[in-house]
Amino acid sequence: MNLLKTAATISGLTLLSRITGLIRETLTAAYFGAGSQTDAFFVAFRLPNLLRRLFAEGAFSQAFVPVLGKTRTEQGDEAAVLLARRCAVLMAAILALVCLIAIIGAPVLVWMMSGGFGGDQQTFDLSVMLTRWMFPYILMISLVALASGVLNTWSQFKAPAFAPVLLNLSFIGAAILLTPHLQEPIWALAIAVILGGLAQLGLMAIALRKILRPPQQNAEHWSLKSAWRDPAVRRILTLMVPATLAVSVAQISLIINTHIAARLEAGSVSWLSFADRLMEFPTALLGVALGTVLLPSLTKANSERNQAEANRLMDWGLRLVVILSVPAAVGLAVLAVPLTAVLFHYGQFDHQDLIMTAQAMVGYAFGLVGLIAIKVLAPGFYAQQDIKTPVKIALLALVFTQLLNIVLVPMFAHAGLALATSLAACANAGLLLWGLRRKSIFTPSAGWWGLILKSLISAAFMGLVIGLIALELDWSGLARAPLLRIFWLAVILLVAAIVYFSLLRIFGIRWMQLLKKG
Repeated sequence: MNLLKTAATISGLTLLSRITGLIRETLTAAYFGAGSQTDAFFVAFRLPNLLRRLFAEGAFSQAFVPVLGKTRTEQGDEAAVLLARRCAVLMAAILALVCLIAIIGAPVLVWMMSGGFGGDQQTFDLSVMLTRWMFPYILMISLVALASGVLNTWSQFKAPAFAPVLLNLSFIGAAILLTPHLQEPIWALAIAVILGGLAQLGLMAIALRKILRPPQQNAEHWSLKSAWRDPAVRRILTLMVPATLAVSVAQISLIINTHIAARLEAGSVSWLSFADRLMEFPTALLGVALGTVLLPSLTKANSERNQAEANRLMDWGLRLVVILSVPAAVGLAVLAVPLTAVLFHYGQFDHQDLIMTAQAMVGYAFGLVGLIAIKVLAPGFYAQQDIKTPVKIALLALVFTQLLNIVLVPMFAHAGLALATSLAACANAGLLLWGLRRKSIFTPSAGWWGLILKSLISAAFMGLVIGLIALELDWSGLARAPLLRIFWLAVILLVAAIVYFSLLRIFGIRWMQLLKKG
């Protein structure tokens, strides 16, 4: 498998997902602004999203993909498909029960997430109702994650990478078509969540039917009892316990941060959510693409006991992280106001929302390199079915985050939450790298310090150039001429790319050759 070509394909589809995601957030900002109703929706949607990351894309994928890949290598396609089917049966049963409990206990869940919105009963009640209607999304998206794991194991990455586009299109359509006709317009977004989940599930069903030839079916293949008794399924569940702890640490941190933000100035949850959405753009384009490609490849290399290949794959991934995420972090910090203005400063999203979201974005920018590096470093442990080490590191990162919150939130309010998250992500990545080296799983090749220094110098000079240009423009005032504002941002981004990659070339870094080594 050509990793560069595969990663480029995933990045291209992820780019489409992020573009539609930004359109979705732009419309959300324009239609609803960053007020109490938007806070209520973000808290409500964060609950099923939390479980999605916990059970589906996080713990389950980390345990499922290595076991599925090993089963396919040792026992063949038919055994692997049967394992996937049994996992789906068991997952559907468990999550249906979780949904029922969550719908009944929605008030408790919302209070845990928001702290009651500082006594704002109307916002609290709205968030509870939204939670109850949207929670079934976790069942749908978990089955989507299972199907994605199967497709990725078969080196079929297109459908899983495209699936989030359908959710974004659902949001866009609902915002435009339903909002004007609803007494409480925010409910259009709740409808979009359910429709988007159904659309993604449908896409995965089509992709699986088209690509995989299922084994001859019988009733036992769909039996909950047979699924529970399957040794491979039990192995996945065993691996999920530490994996769930690892992912839950990050989600506990998210709950605490949301709880703190909901008690700050009204709109704080929304400002952080809008900034986080923009941060997901580079994180997904590089981090998710590399992580998705590397985990199956590392699993295969480890199964074949090819340590040299596994080391080469991680070295390649980390070099791409440095070359591409360092300038992205500098650019997001320097261009926080221009980017926020172009993407969100319309309609109900006023000047204060612009400034507050930009402040959060600067805080998040400090952690971009760490966030992306984690996507490359963590698969080094998961591919060897070692999930305990990342758990311990994640626990340390959680404690570090909350200690930083104590200091930074009083100083910078909601932006302090973003900065604390960023610094903890960098610490997490550093500890993962140290752990990989200590266990001799990864040994960096020659030339790393030179690469880091040259990338930092190039990115710093790039930031200085684009910062001087950006300061000459009134980005808030240009709301009266949105096309001109978009034009100037495009020019600045083009200048940034030219300056950065030209300096790399001068320093002797042939980054295109590095890309091809994958």
